[in-house]
Amino acid sequence: MRDTILLGLDVGGSSIKAGLVDIERGTLTTELRSVRTPAPSTPEAVLRACAQIDRELGATGPVGLAIPSVVQGGIARTAANVDKSWIGCAGGVRLTQLIGRPVVSLNDADAAGVAEMSAGGAGKDVKGVVILLTFGTGIGSALFVDAELVPNTEFGHLEFHGQDAERTASARVRTEERLDWSSWCARVNDYLARLYALFWPDLFIIGGSISEDFDQFGRLLDSPAEIRPAAHGAQAGIVGAAFAAARQQQR
Repeated sequence: MRDTILLGLDVGGSSIKAGLVDIERGTLTTELRSVRTPAPSTPEAVLRACAQIDRELGATGPVGLAIPSVVQGGIARTAANVDKSWIGCAGGVRLTQLIGRPVVSLNDADAAGVAEMSAGGAGKDVKGVVILLTFGTGIGSALFVDAELVPNTEFGHLEFHGQDAERTASARVRTEERLDWSSWCARVNDYLARLYALFWPDLFIIGGSISEDFDQFGRLLDSPAEIRPAAHGAQAGIVGAAFAAARQQQR
């Protein structure tokens, strides 16, 4: 029998967020659980913390693990805001060894995108090209073509005004440079224009921590593509990780 309540884990540089997700509805059935990411944030320390969360929540079935890394064949190829010892680590395999159940790992922005393209998400049932952008410490991205994920895009590192885009237009830059909404959105609009010229998306979804303030700045954004705020907010990585585990379960 297929489990419909699955654990999603979203590993970040400062915290590990988790919750049990109803994969039929795309909603958490528990309160969002958040614990501080161990320091140093080695795979062993982080995955032990994930295993403890799994025990505390009484999860069953496969688990989804979102990590801040390019993930190829289950192996982390980069390490953003976590210990560099993650590079080359098969995080899903190691967590499986700790909890005794299947684990699927994927990039954290990809997980957020999966959530937004699934039940309750801003991109559900949208065909064509969809780009989700998460504005936070950096800029994460997820690309979908007819609802199929093209994994591991790194649009935050696209060259933009002579440097990585996230060094110009991330939410952190807005805070550090004390930009008002108008000034920040002018930069974001330039960035969206660059992406539009390259990929011709039908829809941009704006996610990350900044999406909670979309009602304050959304009207200032401009693109030939439709622009929508992310629906799942801070829970997107958790929900998307659980959806990825559900897909693994169906295979």
